[in-house]
Amino acid sequence: MTQIKPSFKGLVPFVVFIMVYLGSGLYFEAKGMNMAFYQLPSPVAVIAGIVCAFFLLKESVDEKFDTFVKGCGKSDIIIMCVIYLLAGAFARVTETMGGVESTANLGLNYIPVEYITAGIFMITSFISISTGTSVGSIVAIAPIAIDLATRANIPLPITLAAVMGGAMFGDDLSMISDTTIAATRTQGCMMKDKFLANIGIALPASIITFILFLIFGKPTEMITAQEYDYSLLKVLPYVFVLVMSLIGINVFIVLTGGIVLSGLIGLYYNAFNMLGFTKEIYAGFMNMNEIFLLSLLTGGLAAMVIKAGGIEWILQQISKAIKGKKSAELGTGILVTLTDIAVANNTVAIIINGPIAKQISLDNKLDKRRVAGILGIFSCIAQGVIPYGAQMLILVGFTKGSVSPLEIIPLLWYQQLLLIFMLISIVVPYYKVFLRKPAKVNLYTPM
Repeated sequence: MTQIKPSFKGLVPFVVFIMVYLGSGLYFEAKGMNMAFYQLPSPVAVIAGIVCAFFLLKESVDEKFDTFVKGCGKSDIIIMCVIYLLAGAFARVTETMGGVESTANLGLNYIPVEYITAGIFMITSFISISTGTSVGSIVAIAPIAIDLATRANIPLPITLAAVMGGAMFGDDLSMISDTTIAATRTQGCMMKDKFLANIGIALPASIITFILFLIFGKPTEMITAQEYDYSLLKVLPYVFVLVMSLIGINVFIVLTGGIVLSGLIGLYYNAFNMLGFTKEIYAGFMNMNEIFLLSLLTGGLAAMVIKAGGIEWILQQISKAIKGKKSAELGTGILVTLTDIAVANNTVAIIINGPIAKQISLDNKLDKRRVAGILGIFSCIAQGVIPYGAQMLILVGFTKGSVSPLEIIPLLWYQQLLLIFMLISIVVPYYKVFLRKPAKVNLYTPM
């Protein structure tokens, strides 16, 4: 195998991609546009980096194109993309047949009104871990939470912090979230292993957060409990996917089974007919269009950057600061955090840093499941705090300007506690009790 020579020049296309993405967000933010960092589709920003790579890097055009296509076609990239499609289809079909609404209503029916803020945190957490989408969970729960908080005279910032905390809890731990799919596929481990690596960190943070909401989120006015319609049958697909994933069933079988189960329930309740069921599946595919294209194109760009020595250059710089496993873990977390702050998208941040994190883990003999967990946790912490992220923008949008992100951020106790427990786990790696045996090291072959 040819030794790759470190070169900053090889990293420039990746830098161009990030700068175009970040620059467009800052530009539209200055223009006062809503969702400024989401105006430029991320696959288009990747194209800018790819074009730069073709102009800047050595070799003939045919050789560079061959490298790009091979990167796009790597098995990990294709598997990741197919999982995205199936996850999108499951989420869409289950939502259309009423799964999200039933899950939310089920929780609201059985949570005492005096504990409504803590209950909102718990409900949002379950919906997010079941559906795999923090944004979708916020959209489903935030309007209900705001209505309940207004009637019970609970401060809106603490109520919205409960929604945001629950959404990010599930975003990290869900078996079918973009975050989990990207983290596990780039590191070569199973989704349940990332879950087991992170649950020992996320669970204590969530329990303490729940207690804080019980204490500080009590209503000053007692409201009359309402009866919400729900169906346990409509909640079943989420339980099915969660349990089957934890058992260790192949993710393709789990998601396909979940889609079929949701479809049968939807047909039973006349939520759609057979033709409508197929259209919902396709609509779910289309909902994942951007992340599908982003992963595919980024895989090709990463192959060119790796071959040109860009990844080796950044690893060379990082290695100067890494003095062992603890600093390697912390360095990986800082890398993905800074990237997320720049691009305001935790999945994009993981995809960008995946190859770098994998090489760091091999160089420092880190458990690949642990590295996948670090990518997930640090990126979710950052995404759940930045005021210009999609989650925060959508959340405050429901208040029609009455609450600003700066009022919510100090109350994001879950994210703060998650960071504390994450740092503790680096110093005192208690997470190992959740991993049954050391994972075999996946050899990293430069693309």
